[in-house]
Amino acid sequence: MNTFGNKLKLSTFGESHGVAIGGVIDGLPSGVRFDMEFIQNELDKRRPGGKYATSRKESDKIEILSGIYDGFTTGCPVGFVIANTSQHSKDYDNIKDLFRPGHADYTYFTKFGIRDHRGGGRSSARESACRVAGGAFAALLLAEFDISVQSCVTQIGDIKAKEIDFDFANSSEIFWADQNNQDSAKELILNTKNANDSLGATVLTIIKGAPAGLGEVLYNKLDATLASAMMGINGVKGVEIGDGINVATMLGSQNNDFMDKNGFKSNHCGGILGGISNGNDIVIKSYFKPTPSIFKAQPTINLDGNEVICELRGRHDPCIGVRGSVVATAMARLVIADMLLLNASANLNNLKRIYQ
Repeated sequence: MNTFGNKLKLSTFGESHGVAIGGVIDGLPSGVRFDMEFIQNELDKRRPGGKYATSRKESDKIEILSGIYDGFTTGCPVGFVIANTSQHSKDYDNIKDLFRPGHADYTYFTKFGIRDHRGGGRSSARESACRVAGGAFAALLLAEFDISVQSCVTQIGDIKAKEIDFDFANSSEIFWADQNNQDSAKELILNTKNANDSLGATVLTIIKGAPAGLGEVLYNKLDATLASAMMGINGVKGVEIGDGINVATMLGSQNNDFMDKNGFKSNHCGGILGGISNGNDIVIKSYFKPTPSIFKAQPTINLDGNEVICELRGRHDPCIGVRGSVVATAMARLVIADMLLLNASANLNNLKRIYQ
């Protein structure tokens, strides 16, 4: 599927080395104030280039095709396109007939009987720029309700942030949460990159201001949908909500979030109970695998099933979790905006306020 969401839908198109990537956002209400500078700034955060990312140079300049008039959304589909301007397709000629370890080459070929070997085609993280654009539009809607989403990188390799400072992370080249050991994290990235290898990372996402009651029971739970959204990001292999896997070692008396007249006294559940938001901060951790594109000789097979050696060329991120943190923010925004719209018709009183 190339469409995400229920009431608020994002459909994307394009390949890594095609002419362009783009998308259509359907279901965004009319009357949302459009902020082109904000949309472009969000894309600039994910944009490739720099010492700690791939050297592929893309401006990621977005062009809005429809759905905006006189500075506001019209309620009609918002179409946008982002040109690809820095494709080096020849870098992939030597792997045209073989499967890169850790990539989707084998699975795409098995499923479709054909694959675009140029940078991974549709399976490339290049497509995630469209998700960031969609998430930025969702953020414009969420801002009307004082709902915000922030992400930061809390672990790279074996280096962990000991403090969480989102303000610092917003100014960090690697979106790192702790100014006290950022230099160590940066040094690790560069040393690993120079050794022709890659690193995994952990990304923390916190949603603030989401009202209680968001989430569709049983088959479209808020935590399940958020986990699905994060797992859909390239390279994510694990997701936790709240205390996550640690709850398996806790007692009920430790894990339960007790209440008093002021509300919940703790937040082990990460802001979600029974698949529905409880008004607390929604806390998500996403775990990114090391970038599979590494410049080491790796054994694999080719299209004929013969054993060969894969030796990559090209430009690749040494740690996909860094720019992946921007995508995590976008996906969380899309989920919450979608749930906000779905919840509008959850009970009769809501409908009466609209139509009476």
